[in-house]
Amino acid sequence: MALTELRYWSNALGRQTSAMAILPQGRPGPFPVWYLLHGLSDDHTAWTRWTGLDRYLAGLPLIVVMPDGGRGWYTNARTPPPARYESAIIEDLLPWVDATFRTLASRDGRVVSGLSMGGYGAVKLALKHPHLFRAAASHSGALGRGAASIKGDDAWNAEMRAVFGPRPQGGPDDLFALASRFRGKPAPALRIDCGRKDFLIRDNRAFHRHLAKLKVPHTYVERDGAHTWDYWDREVQTLIPWFRALLGI
Repeated sequence: MALTELRYWSNALGRQTSAMAILPQGRPGPFPVWYLLHGLSDDHTAWTRWTGLDRYLAGLPLIVVMPDGGRGWYTNARTPPPARYESAIIEDLLPWVDATFRTLASRDGRVVSGLSMGGYGAVKLALKHPHLFRAAASHSGALGRGAASIKGDDAWNAEMRAVFGPRPQGGPDDLFALASRFRGKPAPALRIDCGRKDFLIRDNRAFHRHLAKLKVPHTYVERDGAHTWDYWDREVQTLIPWFRALLGI
């Protein structure tokens, strides 16, 4: 496997941006692509700095792309300056990756996952763009983001309003509303996991119950653990076989 940093122009962000990539070597391709998203306090290098991801993927015919999502929640912010992180992935990164590398440039060759903010982003991108992603997985996802009105004048709520607007519930970034569109319809394969000591466990349980009520097929896992890299490093190892089975690699 080769590990490299990618730099490319994003029209959605109006600037150059970056991603890390793990690339297979010694094979002709084409390869499926796994988009792997970081959390709120991290950047595109986090997964390769804090886990053994490159070792876990050794020898697999799979490209992994880890974009820099800033603090943008993989969402097109409601307030300028431009922070259109959803469009940066869907409209800029995906076509660029498919044009640059030998990829399986179709829904069946594309999956997405992430942790915390990235877990929310992965599920949202797959539910909002089901024609683009075969599957999505969330580790410790902030799955309740966008599902309630944002109140308060502190810095955190001001930041969230700038991204989601004051009343995002039921809108295009509310996972509960997005999932409801799949009642009785095929959805991307979904896998959700969370540590029992994670402060986001209630959000994960609530979304699991919502999917079950809608009869949307999904895998839900709770294990010992908290909102830590120890947990995510263990859990990503269990995710890889799940993705491999879906991708047929």
